[in-house]
Amino acid sequence: MPTALAQRLDAIAPSATLAMTAKAAELRATGRKVFAFGVGEPDFATPEHVREAAARALATSSHYTHVTGTQSLRQAVCTATERDRGWAPTPDQVSVGVGAKHVLFNLALALVDPGDEVIVPAPYWVSYPEQVRLFGGVPRFVETSAEDGFVMSPEALRAALSPRTKAIVLCTPSNPSGAAYSRAELEALIPVLEESGAWIIVDEIYGELVYDGFEHVSLARIAPSLRDRLIVVDGVSKTYAMTGWRIGWCITPPHLARQILKVQGQSTTNPTAVAQAAAEAALLGPRDTVREMRAAFAARRARMVAGLNAIPGVRCPLPRGAFYALPEVTGLYGIRHGEKVLSSADDVTLWQLDTCGIAAVAGEPFGAPGRVRFSYATSESVIEEALSLLADAVRSAKR
Repeated sequence: MPTALAQRLDAIAPSATLAMTAKAAELRATGRKVFAFGVGEPDFATPEHVREAAARALATSSHYTHVTGTQSLRQAVCTATERDRGWAPTPDQVSVGVGAKHVLFNLALALVDPGDEVIVPAPYWVSYPEQVRLFGGVPRFVETSAEDGFVMSPEALRAALSPRTKAIVLCTPSNPSGAAYSRAELEALIPVLEESGAWIIVDEIYGELVYDGFEHVSLARIAPSLRDRLIVVDGVSKTYAMTGWRIGWCITPPHLARQILKVQGQSTTNPTAVAQAAAEAALLGPRDTVREMRAAFAARRARMVAGLNAIPGVRCPLPRGAFYALPEVTGLYGIRHGEKVLSSADDVTLWQLDTCGIAAVAGEPFGAPGRVRFSYATSESVIEEALSLLADAVRSAKR
């Protein structure tokens, strides 16, 4: 008899985004042209001054650092937070990990006991509920709608609260919808959050990527009354095109930061020293590349949304931020794909991958059935070519 594995693994699902990325790679290996709209990472090069800082650090960054980041990087996080988010944490509140996903994993381990409930607005990033389940917690989903901008209302939040609510997760701007909470929408939530007594985890990893003059407002800035149980998650991956460098952080009350130090001290220890030096350079260096990438994403967003809405049976709201579009594709149900008739978003993604070479991710694992997530972190020409192929395929499809 084989030795059994831990039962906790039965509670979680594999990452849908990584699964689609693997399928696209397999198809590309056969010689097919693949349009990669599934992966959530900028296609730009890491800024030159960041790479230069890493090269300089190679001469000295060969030893362990502080478990949750060098003092200078944690101070840089504080400096950048005050500059970009309008509030001033201190280094003893900052815990740097191996990417924001690792930081969120640490938080789940530190906060969630079996039976604890964590409120997660839907649509949601696929890892939020899975990390909660891994530690025996129960994700409590709050449905939102495209008509309301995929923003959770105070009434819906209040209805979801229970005596077992341990934490509330907000992602603004959001993966997968691009939704973002305005100042007024956050202010409306504050009284309910104050009543709850729960931890509040705000994922701001896409905070610099907002468009059309939308102002990203940090909850920590406008709700100082919540800071004793407010956690901000951020990182360099999206803003500075540094996904592979794996540097993210959380800003927490100091007593929670000490517990995260304990957790990380028994797992990864410090993030890579050279990557920390690069992240510090990104946070404190020139901002022109950030503005250039944001402008490029804005143009791509316009092209992506217009192209999707031009396809019969597809409806796509305009996202406020991030680099994702989340169109409704139920109008494509009924298309024949071999012996199968499309009846789910997952069916649609497999059909468009097979028919057009378009790799996007079905909405079901994001809590968005009937929708597909398209990343527009690719060139306008690629977006235009792919959506033209998709439009032709829809028009010629058999039903």
